[in-house]
Amino acid sequence: MTSDKARTRAHREPPHRPPGETGRPAAGTGAGPGAAPAPGAPGSADEPDTPGTSAAPPTSPPAAPRTTSRDVARAAGVSQAAVSLVLGDKWRGRVSPAKAEAVRAAARDLGYRPNLAARNLRMGRTRTVLLVVPALTTEFYARVYTGAARVAADHGFGVVLYPSPEGIGPARDPFASAAATLDGVLASSMAADALTALRTAGLPLVMLDSDPDDERATATVNLDIAGGVRQLAAHLLGLGHRHLAHLAADVDSWTFALRARTLGAALGEVPGAVLRREPAELSVAAGLHAAHTVLTGPGPRPTALLCDDDILAAGALKAARRLGLRVPEDVSVTGFDDLALAVAVEPELTTVRLPAEEFGEAGMRALLAVLDGGPAAVPALPVELVARGSTAPPAGAGIPSRNGNAARPGGR
Repeated sequence: MTSDKARTRAHREPPHRPPGETGRPAAGTGAGPGAAPAPGAPGSADEPDTPGTSAAPPTSPPAAPRTTSRDVARAAGVSQAAVSLVLGDKWRGRVSPAKAEAVRAAARDLGYRPNLAARNLRMGRTRTVLLVVPALTTEFYARVYTGAARVAADHGFGVVLYPSPEGIGPARDPFASAAATLDGVLASSMAADALTALRTAGLPLVMLDSDPDDERATATVNLDIAGGVRQLAAHLLGLGHRHLAHLAADVDSWTFALRARTLGAALGEVPGAVLRREPAELSVAAGLHAAHTVLTGPGPRPTALLCDDDILAAGALKAARRLGLRVPEDVSVTGFDDLALAVAVEPELTTVRLPAEEFGEAGMRALLAVLDGGPAAVPALPVELVARGSTAPPAGAGIPSRNGNAARPGGR
């Protein structure tokens, strides 16, 4: 009878087999890890694969080498030091604008990404900024974001877009700790009240479309809103309009207060000019209601409606059409912003074109300058009157007013 030790040894040691038999390869045959299979054996070069057998996995190609700052320097024709200055946004006065743009273009083309984690740790930055805007109800702020994000990306920054939940008014801090999460804030004046929770963080703040004397802002970046209003007023006055109505945005904001002041001053210099102001929320429905009110009110009917934005103007066009009035033969209508909507309505809208993307770019450059401790003074960006089919000279004398009396020449 076999002993327990013998049974254990037999279990642990497989029986000896001569070379050539299935099992552990014999010494001296060359078989083993890394050895080529024998001819005719499964997996050998002279035996095709058969169902149920698996070929060795293909070898993966070696990973492409990581693009370095030296590659960017070579592509842009500059030194590595210049690449570091440009991508670190410290090139001004040390690298020409043309070479700086060549470096940025080369970095984009090569897909170069600097080691931001190490740089951020060294500089004590998150390289993230917050863009605070009203609720995204129009394309204007989407275009502002596009411009801001483009400049930020060129300098290795990310942009978090934060629409104020109620459009305007206070909003909670979107972060557990803004100071620890962000480097700075870029904000529209229409969303200024949403910054209450963020101001306590002591972050650099650049305001867009805001009072240059506002001490809450580290810097301000503006469009030439007053210039745009004066262009509109001159256009309508030049056509002969003297009785005008202002469909004014019912928003407590510096930019809309500036429009009202500028328009009043422009018409106040023209003898016989009359201006009525009708407040309205920023919506098509509100524009329709406000336009209906001024077009059906007592006294001579206005021959031109100046609207604080294109959305209000779209409502004004609907109101005129519902009242059986022709635009521009019976009443002219103007907008502000030059949204895509301006050419979607009929007739196409005379408006003031605001360079939204350039506005976002200028705002982001100002914030980056502030973060680097440099000056952030930015002149107001120019705007442009775009005259289209919604404005024309007023009709001749004798247009009936709402009370049935003919309007006097020059007294419309």
